[in-house]
Amino acid sequence: MKASELRTKSAADLDKELNELLKAQFSLRMQLATQQLTNNSEINKVRRDIARVRTLIGEKAKKA
Repeated sequence: MKASELRTKSAADLDKELNELLKAQFSLRMQLATQQLTNNSEINKVRRDIARVRTLIGEKAKKA
């Protein structure tokens, strides 16, 4: 997910996106723990996306 795509979303949409990413991260962690995860790089991708969303939420909060 690119930051330019996220910048067009509203704060409510960013909150929804953050919740979905956190659920995905939890799911990936459980798959890793039960040795069902085949692509370990997915965890890092989700972590970076979470950081992007949180950064943009902070930017929007400062503007408001």
